[in-house]
Amino acid sequence: MKISTRVKKILDCYDSDNPGTKTNLARILMQGKLGGTGKLVILPVDQGFEHGPARSFAPNPAGYEPHYHWQLAVDAGLSAFAAPLGMIEDGANTFAGAVPTILKVNSANSLSTEKDAPTQAITAGVHDALRLGCSAIGYTIYPGSDAAYDMMNDLRELTAEAKAAGLAVVVWSYPRGKGISKDGETGFDIVAYAAHMVALLGAHIIKVKLPTDHLDQPEAKKVYEAHHIPRGTLIERVRHVVHSCFGGRRIVVFSGGGKKGEDSLFEEAKAIRDGGGNGSIIGRNSFQRPHADAMTLLGKLIDIYKGKED
Repeated sequence: MKISTRVKKILDCYDSDNPGTKTNLARILMQGKLGGTGKLVILPVDQGFEHGPARSFAPNPAGYEPHYHWQLAVDAGLSAFAAPLGMIEDGANTFAGAVPTILKVNSANSLSTEKDAPTQAITAGVHDALRLGCSAIGYTIYPGSDAAYDMMNDLRELTAEAKAAGLAVVVWSYPRGKGISKDGETGFDIVAYAAHMVALLGAHIIKVKLPTDHLDQPEAKKVYEAHHIPRGTLIERVRHVVHSCFGGRRIVVFSGGGKKGEDSLFEEAKAIRDGGGNGSIIGRNSFQRPHADAMTLLGKLIDIYKGKED
């Protein structure tokens, strides 16, 4: 595997990591149609855990079968495939070496009614990721939850174990809890804070939702307005979130969110690209479409990140 100059520059930002971890990061960054560009499109399929099978897969029944998602990631030339333990186990042998995998090691479910202290259960570990040939572990944290400190402690232990074993760490950072308003969950200041927090916790790849122009914290709002931090366009908001992750020295990807029209996805991808983000992690907006439609959608997203689409 020859490492591009762009990817080498990204890897140089991870000063403390061992060769094993950098190799696994390189596998993700050099994989597929965006390999070597520093941009990523990742397929995450943890929605069955989060929302249930029918809500996740009934729009495209082929998606009930795990191999469908593995094959979609391979066919579309994506950077990586992320999923919980059972789904990775179901295709790990058949698709060994075909696409880098990210083992999601914690999960929540919509049957839980906890609102003040939302959390996730640990459902897999580093030993599972090594056994299954994964390049990284994935973990979700909820900044703002009353359970956030416990989640940070779990993440600290998992991150130390993963890095010692030569794996990369991908963190989903989704603010929620009684101290954050619904608008605040995607607020400009809150998303930047959530991204910065997991950079401080040692994540290699940071996943957040796209921020709105809403400012949620009164004290933060004073600073944003006093220093005239631009937030009028999505490009400006993406740029600030990326800059909040050590001045752009960490890989930041953005969630595709719930099912939406293609034009919205394409405009978001252009803003991510032009704002300096590293790419998209697109689940429901890809696998809930028929295979041919998903291939067309993902192909255009890849072209956007290659700079082929204005």
